[in-house]
Amino acid sequence: MNIQNNMELEQEEELEPVSPSAQYLKSSALSLTILGVMELEAPIDVSIGMSLLRDLFIPINHRFSSIMVSEEGGAKKWKRVEVNLKDHVAIPVLPSGLSTDYYDECFSEYLSKLASEQLPENRPLWEVHVFNYPTKNAGGNVIFKLHHSLGDGYSIMGALLSCLQRLDNPSMPLTFPSCQSNSKPNRQSHGFLTHVNRFFSGLINTAYDIGCNLLKSSLIEDDKSPIRSGHGVDCGPFAITTTTFSIEHIKQIKTKLQVTINDVITGVIIFGTRLYMQRENQDSSKANCTALVLLNTRAIGGYKSVSEMIKPNAEMPWGNRFAFLQVSIPNLTASEINNPLKFVYKARQLIQRQRNSASVYFTGHFLDAITKYRGPEATARYIYNTLNNSSLAISNVIGPVEQLALANIPVKGLYFTVPGVPQSLQVTIVSYVEKLRIVMSVEKGFIDPNKFKSCLEDAFETISKAALE
Repeated sequence: MNIQNNMELEQEEELEPVSPSAQYLKSSALSLTILGVMELEAPIDVSIGMSLLRDLFIPINHRFSSIMVSEEGGAKKWKRVEVNLKDHVAIPVLPSGLSTDYYDECFSEYLSKLASEQLPENRPLWEVHVFNYPTKNAGGNVIFKLHHSLGDGYSIMGALLSCLQRLDNPSMPLTFPSCQSNSKPNRQSHGFLTHVNRFFSGLINTAYDIGCNLLKSSLIEDDKSPIRSGHGVDCGPFAITTTTFSIEHIKQIKTKLQVTINDVITGVIIFGTRLYMQRENQDSSKANCTALVLLNTRAIGGYKSVSEMIKPNAEMPWGNRFAFLQVSIPNLTASEINNPLKFVYKARQLIQRQRNSASVYFTGHFLDAITKYRGPEATARYIYNTLNNSSLAISNVIGPVEQLALANIPVKGLYFTVPGVPQSLQVTIVSYVEKLRIVMSVEKGFIDPNKFKSCLEDAFETISKAALE
């Protein structure tokens, strides 16, 4: 009898309730994954990589060795299972001795194929792909594919960083860029009337934003345009391309214009998007377009260790902590083309206005309320409709200031995208060392990835020239 009870207890210990956010991120209406790419200076020894996965990655969190199962009544739980590393690691084999251009094209196609495929549900929801061939940006690439139900970008980045070391000094901790505003404070804005005005304008902004969010999530959708086909494309196929900007260059623009780095890069994305639309269809420059900005609701001051994330009542807990912000993309007129800095100032105006609105936090609580009273499937449908009714999604992750090493191989670059969103265009941003990497995931055959990339680079160059001359 005691043996039977012990067996039952062990079985119960293997099952842990799946959080509401994990359930609606993996549902019949919505299924999001995180596709991260680590560019290495040289190919990695696969046997060493397998050891790192077994000894460092899998023990980080029990979710990496669990599958999601449904019990009677529909409740979902994490069930611990045996992990067979060979099922989770893929190593594509290509002809050797060919050109970098050939391998680069193969890598792009491989990444596009990965973005369009679902993870198998009969094993833990992650995979690692080792592309040990030289591309234009790297001597070898390691691709991490993890389901979003395992954690958000903050959690996953923290997990991956725990498997890496600083290249210059492995014993030293990583440091991260400051999350504080880079703009100078307005010292004349401390009067009583100013605070009262800010309070009431904040209430108005919050009410307006919540109303707009609800309408755009249910009744109102963006116009069809060169960046929005109008039909859900969550299953792909996608084309993924990237571009890189110097953070020092962005800081020079920021200082000259007395704005923030976020203002500059948001202005570049908005201007570049409108340039692409105009070049594809002149009439689309005034199309109604909304960018859905995905925000982490943690007050990030740098990544915590995984051991700290998984503690009860952790300050920065593991999991998914996010909300979204809907931002209307300004139209492209003749005056903006002649004065591209207007897009930076408009971006600044939009960001400052949103800082005086609590709609982001209300959105997070609203999602929790939908899940509580109507279930995770209803929340998933709400998020899907919100994404589908907008024109593009934007999200970002802060990376370390110092260069990393994986198994003593220097990491040249990092970037990620989030397959599963229904929009035709998704832009993701990650900082690493002194570079800002922008990733464009586009609906294949509808948006030209190289032309869009060119428009983004033209926007940056035009804004830089206007600011620094």
